[in-house]
Order: sequence, then structure tokens, then C-alpha cells
Amino acid sequence: MSKTPLARAVALATLGVSLTLPAVAHAEFIKDSKASLDLRNFYMSRDFRDRPASGQSKAEEWAQGFMFKAESGFTEGTVGFGLDAYAALGVKLDSADERAGTALLPNAFGNEGPGEYSEATATAKVKLSKTVAKVGGLMPKLPIVASGDLRLLPQIYTGGMITSQEIDGLTLNGGQLREVNFRNSTDSQDIRATNVSGESDRYNFGGGDFKFNGGNTSVGLWYGELEDIYDQKLYNLIHVQPIGDWKLGANLAYFDSQDNGKRLGGKLDNDLTSVNLWAGLGAHTFRLGYQEVGGDNAFPFLNETDPYIVNYLQILDFTRADEKSWQARYDINFATYGVPGLTAFVRYVTGDEFTGVGGRDGKEWERDLDISYTIQQGPLKNLGLRWRNAMVRSNASTGDLDENRLIVSYSIPLL
Repeated sequence: MSKTPLARAVALATLGVSLTLPAVAHAEFIKDSKASLDLRNFYMSRDFRDRPASGQSKAEEWAQGFMFKAESGFTEGTVGFGLDAYAALGVKLDSADERAGTALLPNAFGNEGPGEYSEATATAKVKLSKTVAKVGGLMPKLPIVASGDLRLLPQIYTGGMITSQEIDGLTLNGGQLREVNFRNSTDSQDIRATNVSGESDRYNFGGGDFKFNGGNTSVGLWYGELEDIYDQKLYNLIHVQPIGDWKLGANLAYFDSQDNGKRLGGKLDNDLTSVNLWAGLGAHTFRLGYQEVGGDNAFPFLNETDPYIVNYLQILDFTRADEKSWQARYDINFATYGVPGLTAFVRYVTGDEFTGVGGRDGKEWERDLDISYTIQQGPLKNLGLRWRNAMVRSNASTGDLDENRLIVSYSIPLL
């Protein structure tokens, strides 16, 4: 993955598209192409409350992100070829040594970091029938590995993957990731995982899901391997059942993780059960979640990714060894009340039965409030505003935290 200023990256990506295709193949390639410039203005403040030993009472920064995305169609013929391009620039608007470390910028406490950072990548793709292969920069969104996008710029992997939908209802995916560019990084690195030590230059994955019952039911089976550290199996069942004006649903997931190969992360034996139940009526959705960590270790997942578990929240993930956690959540869509584009949710999760600091009985909870509004018409149509507020109280290493995130986003279509 090359690292260049945004303007140069965009120019090179555009020039590359033009030079790599013969004129006869341009038709479908151009007709199905799309490109956009996404803007993201991000303010984040995290109050560490009663943690004087850390030497830092607050992490607070403000930054602006610019993300250029281009996706081509495929050339004509039995085998189609295409090219995607991505380039991004992060600009520091406010930071200081004593407030650094929000993960919006490539810095840490004691170093406010550079004024800007950038990244760029391209992805070659080939299509045969209903099967697509990609090599280059990847942002997978799969149950076994989902690239994170919770800060200024998204996380990007380098590798290859294949997606096949040759059989109706069945989607298969497989591939290998070799490096990762973290969300606030300017270079590519070996792949690491949360809750387990070590790093590897190979993450192998495969699996898929099958939808039936009119699309209301889906079963999935997945496998992931961070080579020489751990491997993981995921079994998944999703069902949605309309009953009158109500829509009921369930998402059940079970992970089984073991140490792998050279055991660079040590001995690992873990299982995790995730249960997400919901009931929707009109503008309102009510959710209940339960998550249980079993085995001898905490639940492992790739750093900065979004694991496919119900209690992965704004700050906590409730994945400590032996932890059991419950969630209650309420969502509302104000379009029903004449305010389209306005949505909100509040959730509360409490966890216990793990070992806290000093050997105490572990207990923690998190409360999140999330309000989003997207302007529906006029000159500022599609401008998005979002406020994310969280409170954490924990006797584990996380401690007590209060956090606010204010995000303004806008997408400008270029093609």
C-alpha cells in the first residue's frame, strides 16, 4: 500500500484507469462506474475521570477527513476486468500533547502528531459469471472479518478475496489478508488481534451463508485463521418473522477459538455465544442481547475490526474471560412522526463474572445514546449530523469513562 498526499493519489488512480484499458472494452467499464468524495468532520472527547495514575485526564481532538472512492464496472466479455481506487487524507484541526490519543490521528499521549496523514490503494478485480475475485486494497464486511470504520478514516487490508453467488441464496467468500493499514496509521503492518499477543502476515478466511424461507432465514458457517496465533469457527443463524404489524427477529452466533501453529500468542481455548433478539413495530424497535464468554481466555478478534457479537459497543466489547453480559436497546425512526432522516437509539449493557483489577469480582456497564440526522432536501441534501454519547463504569483496566463524538459527514458524487 503506497502512502501519498490525496491529490497525487487521486490523479494517479484516475490516470491508471485510463491507461490500463483498451478502448474497445470501455463501454461497460465506464457505464457501471461510480466515484465519490466523502467528507467527514470528527470531534472526539474522552474524559478519563478518576485515573490520575495514567497521567492523562482527557483525550480530546478534532480532525477533518477526505476520502476519494472510485469503483469501475467490468469490461465486456465472458471474463470482465475492473479496477477500484481509494485515497484518503486526514487533517488535524485541533490537538495537544496533553490531550492526544483519540485514534483520530497518528499520535499518542504526549505527542499531538502531524498536521496531516494520507493513504492510497487500488484493487484489481475479475468477474466470471457471478463470481468476483479482488486483489489489492480490501475493506471486507463479513461476519468473520469486518474492516473497522469508527474513527476518521477506515481500516484497510492488503490481500485477495473471492465472492461467489452462483447458486441462488448461497453466498461464498474466501481469501487471505497479508497486511493492515490501521485507521490512524500511515503505513501497512502485520496483522494483530485484540485479547491475544503476537502478529502474523497471513489471515486466511472462508465461509458463507445460505438464505431460504423466502429470505427470512439465513444460516452461516465461517472459518478464520490468524496463522500461528489462533483459528476460529463461527456458526450463525438469523431468522425474521413478521406477525401482523410486528416484525420479530433473532440473530444467534457461536464462536469457537483455539491456538494455532506455532502458538505465538500462547495457549488459547475460548468460545463465545452471542444472542440478539428484536421486535419492531412502526417507528419503534426493542432489542435484547446476551453474550457469554467461555473457555480459559478472552475472546480474540482482529484489531480495530467490528466483531460479529451483540455487545461490541462504542467503548467496551464485554469479551473478557468468563464475562457474561446483557443488553437492552431501544431504537426510534422519527420519519413516522414527520421528521424523515432523524433516528436515535439508547442502549445499556452490564457485564460481570470476570476478574477485575486486584482480583476483585469484575463488574462493568456502558450506556450509549446515539442521535443521527440526514438532511433530506435543499442545497445541503445528504449532509449527515451525528452525536454519540457514552458512559462507562468498570472495575477492570478500562476504568470509568465519559465520551462524546460529534460527526458531520457529506458525500459528493463525482460519477
